[in-house]
Amino acid sequence: MSVQRDPVKPGQESVWDYPRPAVAQACTRRVQIIHKGHVLADTKAAVRTLETSHPPSYYIPRDDIAMHLLRPGTSSSFCEWKGSASYFDAVIGGDVFANVGWSYPKPTASFMILKDHIAFYATPFDQCLVDGEKVQPQQGGFYGGWITSDLAGPFKGIPGSRFW
Repeated sequence: MSVQRDPVKPGQESVWDYPRPAVAQACTRRVQIIHKGHVLADTKAAVRTLETSHPPSYYIPRDDIAMHLLRPGTSSSFCEWKGSASYFDAVIGGDVFANVGWSYPKPTASFMILKDHIAFYATPFDQCLVDGEKVQPQQGGFYGGWITSDLAGPFKGIPGSRFW
């Protein structure tokens, strides 16, 4: 299937230049999650995963997460590259977000950098920020990418992108 890439503006990177299979890389950008005035996460030591057509997912070290706001979730999933994922619910200010975070307790050798990190869907939280910019959640429900203005798409998850 042929996809029409969005133009890449100065200072942007195209998600269509990201590799497949996916990779994980250390990231020093400030990543924050805030909901109802509670800081769930705040780090400059995230790991971002990059995969063709997807905005990055940011994995945050457990040490930079308010773990008391999380509890084990009920879901699990399997990624052909990363391994088996377990999920977390967030309980913040009276809101419960089921299976909103996920991690790879025993990641594959290529993704060992993700051990002891948790990624989160951006959709339910008041603010998910990368270097102070509020992110747009990747569409599609299943995907957990965070879209910032320095990315060019189109992004997997939009209608018609199932077989990209």
